[in-house]
Amino acid sequence: MSKFYARRRVSILAALSGLIASVALFNAPTASAALPTPVSGATARSYLAQLTVATEDRTGYNRDLFPHWITQSGTCNTREVVLKRDGTNVVQDSSCAATSGSWYSPYDGATWTAASDLDIDHLVPLAEAWDSGADSWTTSRRQSFANDLTRPQLIAVTDNVNQAKGDQDPATWMPSRTAYRCTYVRAWVQVKYYYDLSVDSAEKSALTNYLASC
Repeated sequence: MSKFYARRRVSILAALSGLIASVALFNAPTASAALPTPVSGATARSYLAQLTVATEDRTGYNRDLFPHWITQSGTCNTREVVLKRDGTNVVQDSSCAATSGSWYSPYDGATWTAASDLDIDHLVPLAEAWDSGADSWTTSRRQSFANDLTRPQLIAVTDNVNQAKGDQDPATWMPSRTAYRCTYVRAWVQVKYYYDLSVDSAEKSALTNYLASC
């Protein structure tokens, strides 16, 4: 075989390899860019019926009792992982801090391009969990709850919206964006059910009403 044809064959093989790699990359699954999908409305209603109804007691609560934003991988903590997951075209520096990107806040429908405009909301707030049974947990379990990336418990949202929510449950606070409310209550019930947390009577009534239309 002449050197010309040998080089041509190598070039063709290289081009084919590149094409195959490009197709494989194009068809590769993309990372989730949202809250883990909550259970269905029917499942949430079933879960809600099984939750214990009890009066809440915040005695002894301290946020520090829930170790949060722990290191998840390399230099990335939980907050940084959620910012990456929930954003679009997120660029992170060597310390894993988000330096650019775009984030859509499903609670209010706002879009942000600075990570500093976002909070990571504990959908079921830490204080609410304490009131509902987490006061008897080990520190390890409270840490797992505060950094749970598997259940629909952590989500990037507009910072002042999260601050307005505070520690409220669905009886007194819901996302202003009505299209997201069904997702919100399904997620709320799923988290409470998974962690065997109770609900108070007003909370259960509100959840029942919202889930009726899910």
